[in-house]
Amino acid sequence: MSNQTDFMPDSFYKYYSGVGFREPDILKQLREKTAGLSNSQMQIAPEQGQFMALLVKLMKAHKTLEIGTFTGYSSLAVALALPALGEMICCDISEDYTNVAREFWELAGVAEKIDLRIGPAMETLDHMIADEGQVGTFDFAFIDADKVSYPGYFERALTLLRPGGLIAIDNVFRNGRVAESGENDDATRVTRQFNEDLMQDSRIELSMVPIADGLTLAMKR
Repeated sequence: MSNQTDFMPDSFYKYYSGVGFREPDILKQLREKTAGLSNSQMQIAPEQGQFMALLVKLMKAHKTLEIGTFTGYSSLAVALALPALGEMICCDISEDYTNVAREFWELAGVAEKIDLRIGPAMETLDHMIADEGQVGTFDFAFIDADKVSYPGYFERALTLLRPGGLIAIDNVFRNGRVAESGENDDATRVTRQFNEDLMQDSRIELSMVPIADGLTLAMKR
């Protein structure tokens, strides 16, 4: 987890943050509020938020999915990039953290675009697939939740995505631990295998981007 791009010296990051991305004031306010909370490192980096917003605009996405919302920085960045009639479904288990998200969605005027579903994400996704007729209807999905469940989240997101849709998967570097053979905690071990499996997955086009803590982009063929 990282709220700025890893492996970049602080001196260069200071330069990069001055010329590399534009952070809307509402997102800056949310980032500063989150910095005072426990687990603040779970928030995505501002450069990553801008990058995902740009992808959403380039795709002309209308319907997006988020698995893991925390205090809402990523969802707010994406919602601001969606058109007026765009829609987003967010999955999370925390009422406390997502109450912060709700506050800033309201302040930004995007709350009407967002359907927040509190509960285990796997159950929410299975319900969307089996009972709601949402298969193949999403343009973009962002996965940033418990790493051990990444393979299951990915399979469900891929089912919900339309052909040509894009999944963005966060924290695929695990702060560099995926490259260290001696690092074998469950989250790192699963992420390492997941990265390898995606390389062989013929259902997607793939690019692993060295931004923040590593962001894999998988386009459904």
